[in-house]
Amino acid sequence: MQELRDHVVAGDAGAAAAETMRALDAGVDASTIMNDGLIPAMDVVGGRFSTGEIYVPEMLVSALAMKRCLEHLKPHLLADRGAYRGSVVIGSVKGDLHDIGKNIVAMMLEGAGFEVEDLGVDVSPEAFVAALHATQPQIVALSCLLTTTMPMMPRTIEALEEAGVRTRVRVLVGGAPVTAEYATRIGADAYAPNAAAGVEAAKKL
Repeated sequence: MQELRDHVVAGDAGAAAAETMRALDAGVDASTIMNDGLIPAMDVVGGRFSTGEIYVPEMLVSALAMKRCLEHLKPHLLADRGAYRGSVVIGSVKGDLHDIGKNIVAMMLEGAGFEVEDLGVDVSPEAFVAALHATQPQIVALSCLLTTTMPMMPRTIEALEEAGVRTRVRVLVGGAPVTAEYATRIGADAYAPNAAAGVEAAKKL
């Protein structure tokens, strides 16, 4: 597990995937690999990102390494729902085409045991509502990078209310211009300043 953690932190996707396969071949449980290998590794990466020791490019390559590992673990994790935490629908709100931060959050949520449906970028309020009807997740995560697209967050929450589904989901918001005060003002249930905090917020929600 230490070697796996080191490979993920270093962003070495090939070595991390190979170590994951070696662990599976040795009979190590998939949830153990995730909980003792991948999640602690991304905790390290998230901590370094939070303190400014690394930046988005370094965090993204580590997240991509974890993604490669998850491709091998997913079939086993699906067979063992003990590792399952819940489901999340995530997307960048309408008008916003930025997705690096959202992608990192989605990957880290998957690593933490969440089933994630990523709607992509430029997601309309109506598309979020449709996804809720289709998959019935516990959490809706809204992302934006531009101040000009921030108003689409409360509009999306309003659309959930109008569709009668707001009471059965928790709304998590984040992105560069978003603040905790703004999240409270628009009626979100939680705010995350970074991907690591997003995972922790999702666990609490």
